[in-house]
Amino acid sequence: MGVAAPSCNMASLLPLFFSHDYLLLFLLLLFAIVLPSRCAPATQKEFLSSHHTVDVRSLLPSDACSPSKGSDEQRLNLVHQHGPCSPLHRKKNLSHKKILNNDQSRVDWLHHRISSSTSKQQDKLLDSLDSATIPARSGNSLSTGNYIVSIGIGTPKRDFSVVFDTGSDVTWIQCKPCVSYCYPQQEPLFDPLQSSTYANISCGSPYCSQLNSYGCSGSGCLYSVQYGDKSYTVGFFAQDTLTLTPSNVIQNFRFGCGEKNKGIFGRAAGLLGLGRAMTSLVSQAYQMYGGVFSYCIPPTASSMGYLSFGSSSAMTNVKYTPMLAKPNTPSFYYLNLVAISVGGQQLSIPPSVFSTAGTIIDSGTVITRLPPAAYSALRTAFKQNMAGYKSAPGDSLLDTCYDFTGYNNITIPTVELHFDGSVTANMDASGILYVYSISQACLAFAGNSDPDSIAIFGNTQQRTFNVVYDVSKKVIGFSPGGC
Repeated sequence: MGVAAPSCNMASLLPLFFSHDYLLLFLLLLFAIVLPSRCAPATQKEFLSSHHTVDVRSLLPSDACSPSKGSDEQRLNLVHQHGPCSPLHRKKNLSHKKILNNDQSRVDWLHHRISSSTSKQQDKLLDSLDSATIPARSGNSLSTGNYIVSIGIGTPKRDFSVVFDTGSDVTWIQCKPCVSYCYPQQEPLFDPLQSSTYANISCGSPYCSQLNSYGCSGSGCLYSVQYGDKSYTVGFFAQDTLTLTPSNVIQNFRFGCGEKNKGIFGRAAGLLGLGRAMTSLVSQAYQMYGGVFSYCIPPTASSMGYLSFGSSSAMTNVKYTPMLAKPNTPSFYYLNLVAISVGGQQLSIPPSVFSTAGTIIDSGTVITRLPPAAYSALRTAFKQNMAGYKSAPGDSLLDTCYDFTGYNNITIPTVELHFDGSVTANMDASGILYVYSISQACLAFAGNSDPDSIAIFGNTQQRTFNVVYDVSKKVIGFSPGGC
């Protein structure tokens, strides 16, 4: 098969370089000598700075766990719940269809929470705590997030694997006795009777009224959290000792002791709420950590990241964008997305496209959602840069996919999200593609169906950044190469 003549679309030429290893040296020389003169004014240096060259094998998770970079006993290990680093790992293939279906359920839930109140629906759950059952409901269960950390509850401490979630406020775990139902989890259920520091919060306590949805059972305060697919947790609002690390212990931490819990939560024991409301860990531990926490989501399911609390978690090269306040939905972390670049070129997207929808950053959403006009522009530019690769079938969520069979290395354009304050988040290569397999690797972005729906900066695009939340200063920061 002949080799096409050089064109000014260097991205479309690089697949030719990497498809035949025995020609690699010759073609690299051709790239260095011939192409710059044929493709002026673009230079080789400019091209390389606006594209990633990726080992195809690095796009797939390994069967072995890779240790975290620069491990620190002050940090909690953050791992993908289905990967080999996870205590919940069950040695079976990830169901990408299930993950993405659950992701859409979460996005629908977030859009609904932001656009309207669900407190009346949650109050109905509280009324049923003393009844025999809560009716099961059909539909896909909500995945509350892909990533978990291990925390200790009680005295003596019992360790539990919980989902970490910046889109939720109440921390909760499944507790004995299950009044009617608890979903399957990896570790034994928490038994309040075995902790010398456990206590229920009274219904008359001001802490009870901080809940979005609460009620009473005798003198005890009840909480409920219901998600968009009707999965839920209901139980007593309580306090006990929370151990994050040996030197990070929080006394009288308020959490939900769930006695009725329904849904698929990946065998995790519960959830660690890192939202902005008064019931969240961030607010409760404000005096200890100053409202500062950070995390790094690892590049693959077979590697480790971290979750850390306090100002020492912020690196010196962090660039901060304002954290916006939204009184009607105070739990979420809003920021101002203003532009997108692909392959070093800023896309022609009117600013009103972003300002109309608004943007949140969310640790539990897998795929970043953009306003339809912004996604269309991103997809078009990405396709132009990937013209040299064979297309592959998409699915209902990810529609721009490629077949990399036969390649040892590929090149993909950089994707940058620009935020207010001249802050640019340049995606790691692992944050640009969602890889089902080598024969189906897809652009890891999706468009909302409604231009008024909130944009969501998801966890795939956050990979390898040190992401810093400083509630006291009302900023969110990013620095590359965190893990």
